[in-house]
Amino acid sequence: MGMKRYVVLLLWLCLWGVEARAAVQVKASAPEVVEEGEQFRLSFTVSTQDVSDFHLPELKGFSIDMGPSRSSQSSFQMINGRTSQSSSVTYTYILSALKAGNYTLPAATATVDGKKYRSNTVSIQVVPGSGGASTRQGGSRHERMQMQNAGDKITGKDLFITVTADKKRLYEQEAVVLTYKVYSLVNLSQLAGGMPDLEGFHTQEIPLPQQKSLKMENHNGRTYGTVVWRQYVLFPQRTGKLTIPSIKFEGVVIQQNRNIDPIDAFFNGGSAMVEVKKTIVAPSLTLEVDPLPSPRPANFSGAVGQFNMSASLTPDKLKANDALTLRVVVSGEGNMKLMKAPEARFPKDFETYDAKITDKTKVGRDGVSGNKVFDYLAVPRHQGQYEVPAVEFCYFDTKEKAYKTLKSETFAIEVEKGKGGGGSGNYTNREDVELLASDIRYIHQGDVQLRQRGSAYYGTAAYGWSYVVPLLVLAGLVVAFRKQAKENANVARMRGKKASKAAARRLKQAALLLKANKPAEFYDEVLKALWGYAGDKLNLPVAELNKDNVSEKLLAKGAEEAAVRQLVATMNDCEFARYAPGDPSQAMDKIFASATEVIDKMESSIKR
Repeated sequence: MGMKRYVVLLLWLCLWGVEARAAVQVKASAPEVVEEGEQFRLSFTVSTQDVSDFHLPELKGFSIDMGPSRSSQSSFQMINGRTSQSSSVTYTYILSALKAGNYTLPAATATVDGKKYRSNTVSIQVVPGSGGASTRQGGSRHERMQMQNAGDKITGKDLFITVTADKKRLYEQEAVVLTYKVYSLVNLSQLAGGMPDLEGFHTQEIPLPQQKSLKMENHNGRTYGTVVWRQYVLFPQRTGKLTIPSIKFEGVVIQQNRNIDPIDAFFNGGSAMVEVKKTIVAPSLTLEVDPLPSPRPANFSGAVGQFNMSASLTPDKLKANDALTLRVVVSGEGNMKLMKAPEARFPKDFETYDAKITDKTKVGRDGVSGNKVFDYLAVPRHQGQYEVPAVEFCYFDTKEKAYKTLKSETFAIEVEKGKGGGGSGNYTNREDVELLASDIRYIHQGDVQLRQRGSAYYGTAAYGWSYVVPLLVLAGLVVAFRKQAKENANVARMRGKKASKAAARRLKQAALLLKANKPAEFYDEVLKALWGYAGDKLNLPVAELNKDNVSEKLLAKGAEEAAVRQLVATMNDCEFARYAPGDPSQAMDKIFASATEVIDKMESSIKR
């Protein structure tokens, strides 16, 4: 029995060895960017120690100053009763870059059990030397940044930020991408700052990784550590020369305090490093914004960029008073957050509703792209054959510099007779009743009440009551209707008076959500406050609450036009803010202040 265990163990070790040999890998690593004349480390790691030969081919553009040095590593671990073992060997060379240029180091070969394995190739960019390049072998990019002495002046050539635009001349509403890039020769540890509110632009920040990684880059003969710090997509809202103002960034640079004893610093709580604050100013930038060509088409959606459109209708066969959905999808890239919804037209006896908009756009280095889905709900009231006209979407193509109109197909709909109007809801069966065969009437069948000939109805009690009873019923109805009308007027009046108080309660709740930094709940509460105020003030049911209807009725009620525009703009900003990039708290503060202000304006203007 013991012999069998040894045999099984031996077989397992052999199989493990075969598997290990089959998994042999040779991995090469080196820095991506080095300076001319700089020394750096090139290493090759083989995933086994059974290497009988290692060969490095000739390297053009580099000299081998040292190597190869050989080091080996082994590890053994046991997890849940299972053991695993790994080993590797690393060959390291110290090279010097001889000449600036882009190079690809060829693959090295390692021989294991008579079989050769090749490494990956390595690409290295050699930039012209700046005269102060570090010669730390294998140092990281951060380590190659100069560690200044405490008190040394940090000049504008040691640390600065550039701003570039992917285009300097563009059309109104056309996207432009701004890039703020940091160049540093010092040990920069922190940097804070961002784009302020820009007048004349709609701004969206492009999300970048939180962890910044420096890349070496030659600029004016010096090698800097560089990183893209901020990127924004801007949509100009007016024409002419528009200026992006200069932006201040507050940085922290680490300097070395050489006057302190490191041993004393360690035991007495001092530090050999000093943090120095440095203000960096990114320069301003001027853009030339051209107006869109005139005349603009009547159906222009305001979209500027490159777009596609598709449309579908479901179902195409239904019963009267059932709902159908027309879905329009606009995809592409451009000012998708600002464009109007395509206009969908239905037959005149269809009941229609505002489109439900689903935003599936994203902000990236190419601008705003993705798609927006518009779902139009409609309810046919009569049976018959109908046709929904084609949906048109007109936009300005920035590549071809011309207006383009996308057009869907027309949709045929078959509406069958629906059920009677006895169901619940607000739908009413308005089908006309057609009178057939009006020249022949059926003979009345059933019991007949006969009256003796010669008997008089005039002057009887029944004759008198036939006049009195209708008059009494009419008088009762008049009294009841007047009472109901008075109650309705009182309810509407009280609802209008309490509109501002109800909105104030919702805004108070929104303020708590703002303080708790809950953006989604905050925006919902502000929207409820604004829509609730409009509905209460105008005594409108929910089904009639839309921006056009509210604006029209508020103006008719005496509200100032500027206040109405601000109310609609605040609603739009609130709906948009949850998707907008940037600092959520800043947007929330702005929207809360605008909502409070517009309700006060409404109250004062309507009362006046």
